[in-house]
Amino acid sequence: MKLPPALAVDLSGRSLVRLRDLMPAELDAVLDFAVELKALQAAREPHRVLEGRTFGLLFRQPSTRTRVSLEVAATHLGATALYLDGGQLQLTRGETIADTGRVLSRYLDALAIRTFEHAEVADLAAAADVPVLNALSAKAHPLQALADLLTIRERFGALEGVRVAWVGDGNNVCASLAEGCALAGADFVCASPAGYEPENQAIALVRDPREAVGGAQVVVTDVWTSMGEEAERAQRLAAFAGYSVNEELVELAGPDAIVLHCLPAHPGEEIAPDVLYGPRSAVWDEAENRLHTTKALLALVVD
Repeated sequence: MKLPPALAVDLSGRSLVRLRDLMPAELDAVLDFAVELKALQAAREPHRVLEGRTFGLLFRQPSTRTRVSLEVAATHLGATALYLDGGQLQLTRGETIADTGRVLSRYLDALAIRTFEHAEVADLAAAADVPVLNALSAKAHPLQALADLLTIRERFGALEGVRVAWVGDGNNVCASLAEGCALAGADFVCASPAGYEPENQAIALVRDPREAVGGAQVVVTDVWTSMGEEAERAQRLAAFAGYSVNEELVELAGPDAIVLHCLPAHPGEEIAPDVLYGPRSAVWDEAENRLHTTKALLALVVD
């Protein structure tokens, strides 16, 4: 198959460091193409539009959904994904991320990087001659946000005007979803305790989770202690007391509201088990959509 002519935007050669790097029409194009690719996969119809291409997955952090979705996406598109363990590269001996990017650009057609320092993603994208996708950094997780947005659009038919309530840590996932909602015209509000707010001061912020969730169509949360923050666990458990997404809180949302969580979850902490596994949960659709949106993005950015 070829890319459909309806996708008038041109993302070829583009990197995605943060979701706000996209224009609204470009975000729409990624989501539209993800819908088409999802249908083709369900019909078992081939869509090998990147036959013979090779992607590098440079990971400094553990991963389930991000790694598997990228590798499967490459396979479905006819490409090869090469997993690059950051601990086994010359980065451990002082080679800069920029020089690594310059070299890998000579071998690969695109790069995804999952790391701690956001500056490392930006430096790699600036130095590489191929598209670089942020597969998670301390400040952003755009691949997750794309899947969240597709899941919301599938449930409500559109994104514009949908009220999205984030409850908990104003972390990288929160930041990227807020950027996506701004692009799509959705209303985003975050409920976080003092000291754990999103860095972006333009995000609507409240302290009371009940205020954020009231009337919302989408309730989103994430773990209270992310990778690299394990030493703060006790402090964070105390700070987020009262921010658990439980049945009592979800009852304040709209009658058709769904609950999202990027996973992995800690049932009984940031989300109650009966919510995570209950009828309001769209978490498993959200996890599946990581594949479809990643596949669409790769197909659109690789020349």
